[in-house]
Amino acid sequence: MAGHGTDEHPHGADRLCGAGDRVYSRAVRRGRVPRADADAVPCLLELALLHPDPDDMDWLVPTAPQEVMTRLLRGVYDEVSASQRRVGSAVAAVEWYAGLGPRLPVAAAEGTAIRVLDGLSRIQAAMDAATEACTTEVLTVQPGGIRPEHELTEGLHRALALRGRGVRMRDLYTHVARHGQGLINYLELMDGAVQARTLDEVIDRLILFDRTVAFIPANADRTLALELRHPALVEYLVTVFERLWRLAIPLTAPLPDTGIEGISHREQSIAALLAEGHQDAVIAERLGISVRTCRAHIARLSETLGAASRTQLGVRIAQVGLDGPARRPADVTPLRDPAAESRTAL
Repeated sequence: MAGHGTDEHPHGADRLCGAGDRVYSRAVRRGRVPRADADAVPCLLELALLHPDPDDMDWLVPTAPQEVMTRLLRGVYDEVSASQRRVGSAVAAVEWYAGLGPRLPVAAAEGTAIRVLDGLSRIQAAMDAATEACTTEVLTVQPGGIRPEHELTEGLHRALALRGRGVRMRDLYTHVARHGQGLINYLELMDGAVQARTLDEVIDRLILFDRTVAFIPANADRTLALELRHPALVEYLVTVFERLWRLAIPLTAPLPDTGIEGISHREQSIAALLAEGHQDAVIAERLGISVRTCRAHIARLSETLGAASRTQLGVRIAQVGLDGPARRPADVTPLRDPAAESRTAL
């Protein structure tokens, strides 16, 4: 009968399948079993636990359990011996490589200045460990556009754990993130433990815990990350964050008016990047929008400014003063936010 052979249902004599265990046990108790009983469990014949009765080929007799044990122990001994040989080979190889050059310093397994985290599971584990050790503040930069619900949900357990310990959090997003209801729901759930601000564009993803450890992506799809603990590197990243934070606009504050009728804040940001000579795809990525949306804004810019070509659009952008940074709303102080600083114990 198909489905019980060792090819499709592999096991050894030390862990028989249920059917094999029943047939072999019955053979040991009775001294033999009809050959037909073993049709469904050919593994017993392949493992030599049953063999034909020399006096009657229609019956099968069991191999003595003591003999089976001896065979199993011999197999275990062979496996141990093979493992010992592999260990010896590995030690010999390391010793040979070690003799090729000067002795290199051995980095500690934990607490190194820069640690490469390969794979989402290792990244997640390192983030969880940093969350558990965090006592004061978390600073994050979240690039891209509207945060997907699944991304917000994935980090929610860490955020709630931090809030429960009184840790303050500050998050930087692009202006596009303001349009995501998921972010609004997340901030309401955090009940004031998280402050959020937005910019036209931000740096790549950054997470800082207690100004002692930072995490940054190490490849485009974020399956590799760097855990940074070098004080100079971490302090540099903190400085970058603080400067972006001072330039950013609180999520609760409106975006500034461009002062030009028919030109939105986002279109002003696109105009400034166009003036710098960036292509549509680059502009879209930096602002966290799709290329299609970016081109639609460019088309509206051209129409509003009366430009018939891309070259003419660049000239008109400069003429009306859209080639500089967007203005900030009057109620946002660019250098200091004393209330925020006191709340975050900076």
